[in-house]
Amino acid sequence: MPRLFHPLLKMITHATHRELAGQVQYLKVENEILRSKLPKRITVTPAEKARLVKFGRKVGSAIRELITIVTPRTFARWVSGGASKPGASKRKPGRPRTSEEIRDIILRIAEETGWGYTRILGELKKLGIHSVGRTTVRKILIEAGHDPGPTRGEGTWDEFLKIHAKTLWATDFLSKKVWTLGGLVDYYMVFFINVETRRVIMSAATAHPTNDWVTQQARNFVMEAEEQGFEIRHVIHDCDTKYTQRFDRVFESDGVEVHQVGPAQPNMNAFAERFVQSIQQEALDHFVVLGEKHLNHIANEYLVHYHEERPHQALGNAPPVELKVAQDGEVVCRERLGGLLRHYHRKAA
Repeated sequence: MPRLFHPLLKMITHATHRELAGQVQYLKVENEILRSKLPKRITVTPAEKARLVKFGRKVGSAIRELITIVTPRTFARWVSGGASKPGASKRKPGRPRTSEEIRDIILRIAEETGWGYTRILGELKKLGIHSVGRTTVRKILIEAGHDPGPTRGEGTWDEFLKIHAKTLWATDFLSKKVWTLGGLVDYYMVFFINVETRRVIMSAATAHPTNDWVTQQARNFVMEAEEQGFEIRHVIHDCDTKYTQRFDRVFESDGVEVHQVGPAQPNMNAFAERFVQSIQQEALDHFVVLGEKHLNHIANEYLVHYHEERPHQALGNAPPVELKVAQDGEVVCRERLGGLLRHYHRKAA
């Protein structure tokens, strides 16, 4: 005789009301245990939603106690045929949302250039993107926290440094106590560092950094920079009183802009400050300097090491002055200042 009923249905058919309630309670507990071992959210197909709605309608309000695959509220929307009805579109009426790829391009251009939405729209047209308009670009910028208008003025200090790095020089003073016949004397050197190349031009030491001396060092720097093929358009210095109006006029007479950074703002002259720290920690602090010539020797040896041998992280771990190096051969060490400064290279065959 063919089996007309599933064993479970046969058992339910012959069960009493009390037994049936117990069986339902057991199945509910078992379903909860199985559900707890599955992902928090289960995605169902439109066909599966239709089956759930078909059989769930027959249960009536008791579905709230039984359903676990979705919330009772979601199931009610399925039954009522709302936006979440199986097979219905979830898209809201109106223009489709701009793709993430286009949004990323818009925000990238805004962050890299500071342009306004009209200029960005022009760039999109050049890229073959015609599906967005001015209002959409403006809205995307505002949602991301950008000013939809173009950046006005000279921008931030960091932007200024990046734009003018090739022709921008920072200057500062070095000081070192030197033993002389008259005792300890403070000696000074003034230097200029190019922001892009990290090349340094430094004066000889003096114990008398007068207005005339400082002004002459500015002239010397201009001449030496020109001889080495460097261009000077901007010079940065701090509020040190040794930088006088005569010092500034040496540059201004050649069309160079002089920028004085404010007091207690070392980050605005960070390149010069970093060089001061490097030469002091790597060379000057290790010596008891005996006389002006000794100080100049230490500084000159360090400059050669700094330019030709010392790796610079900002330059891809290369020295500022590019020299031809052997790729094969014995590895040897070159020492300067009694072994304080070391440089490893391959000995040419």
